Amino acid sequence: MRDGTSETGAGQGPVRLDLEERSGGALVATLTVANPERLNILDSVVLEAFEERLAELQGSERLGVVVLQGGGARAFIGGADIRELARLDAGTARAFIAAVHRVCAGLRALPVPVIARISGYCLGAGLEVAASCDLRVATESSQFGMPEVQLGLPSVVEAALLPQLIGWGRTKELVYAGRSFPASEVATWGLVERVVPPRELDAAVEEWVSAILRAGPRAIRLQKELIRQWEALPLEAAIEAGIESFARAYETDEPRERTRQFLDRRNRR
Repeated sequence: MRDGTSETGAGQGPVRLDLEERSGGALVATLTVANPERLNILDSVVLEAFEERLAELQGSERLGVVVLQGGGARAFIGGADIRELARLDAGTARAFIAAVHRVCAGLRALPVPVIARISGYCLGAGLEVAASCDLRVATESSQFGMPEVQLGLPSVVEAALLPQLIGWGRTKELVYAGRSFPASEVATWGLVERVVPPRELDAAVEEWVSAILRAGPRAIRLQKELIRQWEALPLEAAIEAGIESFARAYETDEPRERTRQFLDRRNRR
C-alpha cells in the first residue's frame, strides 16, 4: 500500500482480486492467477473465477488501472491445463476455448488500461491473455511461446491479436515452430514494451500505474475505448471516431480544468 487503503475483494480463490485506493480515490486493481505450483495454468475452474473477477471490475467508476500477474515468480500463466485438454472432445473443446476467449475479451473490455506484469513462463493461452492486455512488462528471464501445435492443436482465439502486435512473419514463427523465445528477443518484435531485471519489475509497473493515474480519468477511458475502435476500423473511420471522442471529452469539465491548471503552472514559472 502506498497512499490510501488496500483490501482484498475476492478471498483466496484461484484468481485473487486486490483493490488499493490511491490519493484522489482512484482504485488500482491487482488480479492474480494464484496457482504457482502448477505455473498458474488455466483450467475451467480458473477461467470461471477469472470471468467473475472481471465482471466485478467492469462497473467500477473509481477504477483507474488494472495490473494482471501470476502467483510466484516462475510463471505469468503457463498455458491451458494439458490434463484437461487431454479429456476434451469436439463439443467440450468448443466450450473450453470459448471460456478462454471470454477472459481475453473481458480484459480488453475493461474501461481502463490493463498492465501485464510478466515473470517467468508466458505460454499458449497465457500469451493470448497477455496480448489482450494494454501494456506488457517482463523480467529478463521470462519465456514466451505458442506451443499448441506440438499438442496437435492450432493457436486460436486472441492469438488473432498477434499480427497487429508483431507482424505476420513473427506470428507465423510463433505458431508454426511452437518453441519458446526469451523476453529480450520478443521485445524487439514489439510483443512486450519493457524488459527489466526481476528486482525492477514492480517499479516498472508502478511507473506506468502512476502515469496513468496522473492523467485525466475520463480521458484515459475515452482513449482506451478509441484504441479498441482503431484496432477494428479502417483509417478514415478511425479518424472520424477520434473526432467524436475529442468532442465527447468536453461533455465534462475535465479538459477545461486540466488545461487551466497547465496554463496556471506555466504562468507561475
